[in-house]
Amino acid sequence: MTMGTALIYDEEMTKYKLLWVDPACKIETPERLTVSHGALVRTGLADRCVSVPVREATDADVLLVHSEEYLEAVKKTPYMSLEQLMEFTLQYGDVYFHPNIYHCAKLAAGATLQLVDSVMTRRVRNGLALVRPPGHHSSTSAANGFCVFNNVAIATRYAKQKYGVKRVLIVDWDVHHGQGVQYAFEDDPSVLYFSWHRYEHQKFWPNLRESDYSSVGKDKGAGFNINVPWNKVGMKNSDYLSVFCHLLLPVAYEFCPDLVLVCAGFDSAIGDPEGHMCATPDIFAHLSHLLMNLAEGKLCLVLEGGYNLTSLAQSVCQTVHTLLGDPAPQPANLQGPCESALESLHCARSAHKPYWSCLKHAADKPSDLSTQYVQTEEQRSEEHNGSEQTEEGEQEVKAEEVVWAEPPKRSTPPLRTAVVLPEGAACPDGCEPISSSVDPSALVVSQLGEKFLREADERDALTALCKLLTLLGKMEKNEICNGLALVHDVATAMTCAVQHCGGNSLTNRVLIVCVGDAVLPSPITEDGKTLVVHIGSKEIKDQKSKYYIPVCLKKGCSDVTGFMQAVLGLLLPLGYQYDPSLVLLVWMPDCGVCEGVWQQLTGLLQGLAQGHTLVLMQENEKASVDVTASCLLGNPAACLGPLDAPLPEDVETLERLRLRLQADWNLLQTTAPESRGDEEH
Repeated sequence: MTMGTALIYDEEMTKYKLLWVDPACKIETPERLTVSHGALVRTGLADRCVSVPVREATDADVLLVHSEEYLEAVKKTPYMSLEQLMEFTLQYGDVYFHPNIYHCAKLAAGATLQLVDSVMTRRVRNGLALVRPPGHHSSTSAANGFCVFNNVAIATRYAKQKYGVKRVLIVDWDVHHGQGVQYAFEDDPSVLYFSWHRYEHQKFWPNLRESDYSSVGKDKGAGFNINVPWNKVGMKNSDYLSVFCHLLLPVAYEFCPDLVLVCAGFDSAIGDPEGHMCATPDIFAHLSHLLMNLAEGKLCLVLEGGYNLTSLAQSVCQTVHTLLGDPAPQPANLQGPCESALESLHCARSAHKPYWSCLKHAADKPSDLSTQYVQTEEQRSEEHNGSEQTEEGEQEVKAEEVVWAEPPKRSTPPLRTAVVLPEGAACPDGCEPISSSVDPSALVVSQLGEKFLREADERDALTALCKLLTLLGKMEKNEICNGLALVHDVATAMTCAVQHCGGNSLTNRVLIVCVGDAVLPSPITEDGKTLVVHIGSKEIKDQKSKYYIPVCLKKGCSDVTGFMQAVLGLLLPLGYQYDPSLVLLVWMPDCGVCEGVWQQLTGLLQGLAQGHTLVLMQENEKASVDVTASCLLGNPAACLGPLDAPLPEDVETLERLRLRLQADWNLLQTTAPESRGDEEH
């Protein structure tokens, strides 16, 4: 990647703590920062980042979101006695104050603004701000949920004011609802706020009706507030990925943000005493990767929650690895979303179908399916006063019993991208050309048999195939992460690559993505060693294979909206569940795909197979070599612009495919079993 990743941290933000007994607040400790930063230092990740100094937010910065009256009240806290601090705290919910917290809150907000400055001025591509106190619960005039100033909300208004940013996407993957962010932008169509959060039919804190899926925003902001309420604990990696693929990403691409901010709360990871979820730390590597091609890579993550110090540190490291461009790990435990997650996804998609073209096909919510639970004030008071300590104690015991494997070490090959090019073609900057001293005829004959000599009888074509096999061999040994090959005939090269991989245990599951209408070589295997997704405009009838999936779009690959719908809603879920060891991306002759879509596809697919992606293109596609190589090198794709509505014929095609395939591929599901009959066909 040609630009760096910012890391913003200052030990000063650890210098406040709870000074009295409060069971609800005791988990918010200075160690949350020290273990996170310590893990980054210990693993060498901190040294690879660009260190950006922290500054205090000014009064003008804070007043972008908060009232002057509230700011003046917080300003007085450094001079209060312990008794006065305790009394001041009682005005607000689930928060505590300390003589140094005002200073730390200004640093937390200022650090977030420093990150925005660094990304918007292109000093860095992306970054993470390790801050404390967190921010997403605080509202205009109130501290709440450990939060004093709303760091991400302030940063959003700051980016719009200073840099003229037109559209901001805020992704809140904290396990609690960031109601403060929602309140700040619920009538603002320039800010798309997405939050998933533990809800349990309004029984989980902050116990708000407006945390449910039905709160979609107000007035001009209707449709720009997306809530996905988790009504059960134990959500896993599949549940998180399903919501990204079938809700967040389609809407985000249609919205087309200029900047992406993440309320990065890692209490949604396994082992957390607040979240009680089962998503492993490596999932945050994939969530981060899926956001990195939006907004031309302008991605800012800001720490929110996270109270299990082990999973917090692991999740932070996994995230920073991805921001730095390291290959994503193999996704773990993708068995498909649970029924409760599907119900929440179904409700959220249904609630937003009036506002987003990409969701027009979503099934309506059945009248008997609701995530709502009305809790009386008496019930809330009883829970808070009578059983909080016991419940918290039970939660801590359960969290201690959870055991998960440490995320595997992220292995980065010595060389990111290698290329196989015809004689005389210029090698793209940052790539290394592949050469082979082995006689091509001998190698190809020994590996593939005489039929390839007949199909590619020119010596130059044989040399290219020889280099292709050399490149694959280096990828199998993890000496090279990914590659690009310009070949005489992509169909022959594809068959060559698949046959080579079939005899190698390191690449025995190949995802083949073919873009264009050219006829594929046959036969397609049914042994699960290859999964072929073929996107084009020609309808292929009587094809019911689980492992060969033709996607027929009316305008073929030239239709940006239809193509991206297919990629996000079909290809990515299929790819993640298949879990390939190699991705083979094939640009078929005259496929008609536009440069921006090709970049997006190339970038998104690199989250699979630990980054092992091989792109095959015809020799006459030299004009697209540089943009393809750029994406393989980790540079973000160009923005596609706000997407138009998909063609009705394409919507019908994609839905019909998804419905047919979801029995075999669970990550394609968008509704719970009992409601699938109501889906549109």
